[in-house]
Amino acid sequence: MTAEHFTPDEIPRRLLYPIKEAMVLLSIGRSTIYEQLRAGRLRSVTQGASRLIPAAALDEYVALLEKEAQEVRSDEAA
Repeated sequence: MTAEHFTPDEIPRRLLYPIKEAMVLLSIGRSTIYEQLRAGRLRSVTQGASRLIPAAALDEYVALLEKEAQEVRSDEAA
């Protein structure tokens, strides 16, 4: 079974995730993952030819999205 067929609950908690599992955990597509990596909004590491996303980087990315959403709400309320 490939990562695309997993639900986030079926992916075990790890320190590093392959791109396909990060896609499932973040509910975003491959292109978006790579766009965010290029923009520096999501961190990754490489091990040989594999690009891996640290679990902490996933948490940081979600926190960034939450912060940006809060800022938008604050701007709309003003």
